[in-house]
Amino acid sequence: MFLNGRVLIIAGSDSGGGAGVQADIKTVTALGGYAATAITAVTVQNTLGVTGVHPIPLDIIEAQARAVLDDIGADAIKTGMLGDTATVDLVARLLEAYPIPAVIDPVMIAKGGASLLASEAVAMVRERLVPLAALLTPNAPEAEALTGLPVSTTDDLRRAGDALLALGARAVLMKGGHVPGDRVVDVLMTVDGETTFEGARIDSRHTHGTGCTLASACAVGMAQGLPLEAAVARAWEYVHEAMLRAPGLGAGHGPLDHGWPLRGRA
Repeated sequence: MFLNGRVLIIAGSDSGGGAGVQADIKTVTALGGYAATAITAVTVQNTLGVTGVHPIPLDIIEAQARAVLDDIGADAIKTGMLGDTATVDLVARLLEAYPIPAVIDPVMIAKGGASLLASEAVAMVRERLVPLAALLTPNAPEAEALTGLPVSTTDDLRRAGDALLALGARAVLMKGGHVPGDRVVDVLMTVDGETTFEGARIDSRHTHGTGCTLASACAVGMAQGLPLEAAVARAWEYVHEAMLRAPGLGAGHGPLDHGWPLRGRA
């Protein structure tokens, strides 16, 4: 497979391999791209939850990113766990210095419930990162935190999406996994209109890293030059199949099968 599309991932490490930069690297690679990283934190976690977080010093985060961007380069940047206000500000400054399309995944809470973003950093994400997003990928709780609007229905997702577009995001993928119902509806919104992605809810506890995986799949599609709607559609199908083929690892929220394209569709 010819490598096409360079993605710099600025996010935290997941020792369990299901989310964070590990999921990001697997996703970008499986979809034919090239992944590089700037690690923001080392987490101690498995399918049962996060039990420790070691933040990486700001100067090292910046040095990692600049080392990649100044040599290898990137066609897209994807952000994940940033942790605190200072890191959010640093990433915003990097995105301003390197005007590369950015997929912003506003990671706030781990699947097991651990906080991955300080509460005081939410305003910084809203003010500094949202306006820099070529694509923003919030779930319902993240959309609520960023907009102050209640999000419990698909129409609520749309209202929050409009608010995020008004804040400057060029596109938002409003994820409906937390919205009750037998079917999951995600809504891709731009100022020109919307596209919905809908499917039956998969009854599984093996959903760790779905948000990281979807955002990275979108990022590599954009890096490869796909139109936004096509990049999101491919990403959506990739994550859906990866969930169906989850290997069943761990006693908690297990990982997806990121490598399924290497073996073909079941």
